[in-house]
Order: sequence, then C-alpha cells, then structure tokens
Amino acid sequence: MEALSEKHSRLIFLSQLFDPEPTFKGLSFAKALAARGFDVEVVTGFPNFPGGKVYDGYRIAPLRRETLDGIAVTRLATYPSHDSSATRRALSYASFFLSALVYLCFGARRADIVYVYYPSLTAGLAAACAKLFRGTPIVLDIQDIWPDSLDATGMIESKRVRRIVGYLCKVLYRRVDHIVALSPGFRNLLIERGAAPDKVSVIYNWAEETPPPASSVVPPVFDAADRFRVLFAGNMGRAQGLTVVLDAAREVAKRRSDIVFYFLGAGIELDALKRYAEVNALGNVRFLPHVPLAEVQAYFAAADCLLVHLKKTPLFAVTIPSKTQAYLFGGKPVLMAVEGDASDLIVQAAAGLVARPEDAQSIASAVLELADMAPERRAEMGENGRRFYASRLSFAHALDESERILVARRRHRRGGR
Repeated sequence: MEALSEKHSRLIFLSQLFDPEPTFKGLSFAKALAARGFDVEVVTGFPNFPGGKVYDGYRIAPLRRETLDGIAVTRLATYPSHDSSATRRALSYASFFLSALVYLCFGARRADIVYVYYPSLTAGLAAACAKLFRGTPIVLDIQDIWPDSLDATGMIESKRVRRIVGYLCKVLYRRVDHIVALSPGFRNLLIERGAAPDKVSVIYNWAEETPPPASSVVPPVFDAADRFRVLFAGNMGRAQGLTVVLDAAREVAKRRSDIVFYFLGAGIELDALKRYAEVNALGNVRFLPHVPLAEVQAYFAAADCLLVHLKKTPLFAVTIPSKTQAYLFGGKPVLMAVEGDASDLIVQAAAGLVARPEDAQSIASAVLELADMAPERRAEMGENGRRFYASRLSFAHALDESERILVARRRHRRGGR
C-alpha cells in the first residue's frame, strides 16, 4: 500500500465520544492512523459517557486543546447527557453539531479528509455542512442506523420526528464520499436507502486486544462455588432487553442450582434490573460493577459462557454488537441471542450457540446445553472463536481496510483538483 508519511495527509477524526470515554475507535485507532502517515487531529466533546457527568479533570469550556499519546485533541463545548431523557439526549447531540460545525468551518486547519465516527447523524451533518464551505471529503463510519436505533431504544416515539431524522440521514448518505458499515446487513440497508453501492464498505469492529491474564486467578467478585458462570458484559440499556435474560436465569434455576448469571457493567436499566432480580428472588443472578476495558479479559477468562442479547427488531438483525468481537477474542463459548448477522458470525466461526432473542426458554435451553457439554468441547468453541477473530475481525485487518479507503479518497480528491 502507498505510504502516506511523505504526504502527511491531514485527517480530522470527528467523534462526540473519545478517550478517556469507552469507545472502540478511539485513541488507539487515531494513533494507528498517525503511525501510517496521517496528521491526525481529533475533534470531540468533553468526556461524560456513560454517566452524563463530566470526568474529573475536565470542565466544560468553548474549546480545550490537549495532546493524548502524541495525538492532538480538540474538545468542544457540548451539553453532557446520556440518561433516559430524549430531550436532554437530543440537546447533547445538537450542541455537538453546532460546536463542531463552527469549528470545522472557522477554527480547524484545512484537512484532506474528515473521518466521522459516532453518532453517525449529528456529527456527520456537521461535517457535511462544513463540506459546503471547505469541500473536504468525508468518510462516514456508521455504528447506528438512525432513525431505526432511536425507535428500537425508545428514545424518540414521535413518528414525525423519526421521518425528519430519516430524511436527514438520506441527505447525509448522498453528501459523504464513502461510508463504512459494521456488518453486511448494515451495508444492504444503507444501499436500500439510497447510498451508492460502490461507496459503502464493510469493516467489522474489533475488540480491545488486551492480552489475556497471565494467571488463572479468578476475580474475587466471582463465587468459587459456581460450577458454570454465564457472563453478560457491557451496557445495560433498553436495547439489550435484559429482563428476559433474568427470566431465563429463573428457568435455569428450576433445573440446576450451580449455574450463575453475572452482569458486568452499567447502564440506564441497571437499577431496574436489580429490582427485578430482587423482587423475583433470583438467587443465581449477580451484578458486578463496571471495570476498565483493560481488566475485562480477566472476567472473560473466569467465565464459562459469554452472553449477548438484544431485543428482537429488524435493526438488530443487521447489527453486530461490539461485545461480539471482544467475546471471540476472549476465547470462550459465545451464546448469541441476537438474530441475523451476529448469529451468522457465531455459526460461521463455530464459536458457540445461538438462541432466540426475547425468548427466555430458548436462552435457558442454550445455557443448559453449554453447561452439560464436555469441557473439551467448550474449549474447542472458544479456540475457534479466537482463530476467527484473528483472521477476520482483528484491529490489524480493520486498519488495513480503513487505510485503503482513506488512500482512495485522498487520490480521488487529488484527481478532482
């Protein structure tokens, strides 16, 4: 591939979320692009995800510049909110749109490419509007299909508002120069909605590739008496629909008393899930506090099965939850209770079992099947997943594909001058 270091192509990485917030395409991605010759500036907000409270050491201001591991980061004023209020969430997105638009038009050095990452609409619209002023090519990395995701999570109930959002998405797809989709289903849906097929590529997300723990020491939060541990790790929001997983735990308890369901992480539904487990006296359910990504692999290593669940919706049938890659990298059997592309990956990798989403009996049956399986068979599933991840889903593979797209956009712009 053409080396870019001689050209010093200037790239603005635009994202409302960025380190130290938990996000997959964050500082490591920016550093990797810089190592391949791009002059990277990150334009983002002030860190407040997932709790909606600005992190210690930061204070909202019109603009703050800092350097993280050699990467220039410009932080713009944004209303901090990640709670269940649709109004406050909309205000957060809108405020970043305005701040980013003003900065891209009047504050940023001229760039060769703007790479837009999450949330796909508001940050993308800021880049698209700025393109009218500066003409900078845009690569749009879509992690959520709007307005479908807003509907699926219950954030916006108004059909009229969703129609407006859908129209703006179609405008955005036409204005950008290339689109990165996280699954084949995403790509097909974008093409159905007007994106040109030749400018939509699939690049799977990757995992935080933290080496597995050197020892087999089990984190102390796990009960040593557990025979079989089912672990759900990540966000506990409306989209995950985890009440049905608690119902599955109740069904499992009728058959086996030595299988325990662990929930690791945070989210707007966490308190409600805790209350549900308490009211229903679910003695085989434990809730663990959020831990840094660097520590998660130790929890995966101590689990016997890693669970993914999303509600049954058309959107989630074309979604691959980011924890899928982390689970495959972790090398343990995956229980995938998501329809469509995500289940297809697990079947293709021979890395676990699939269950029907929002079906407690189906999930419970899959858990019991895994628990009754020979340990050697479960180990084989885990190793299959790890090999599949290395060949198809790794950071290095995704970076090669990303660079190929960015080089092509850079050449295209030169050709148009």
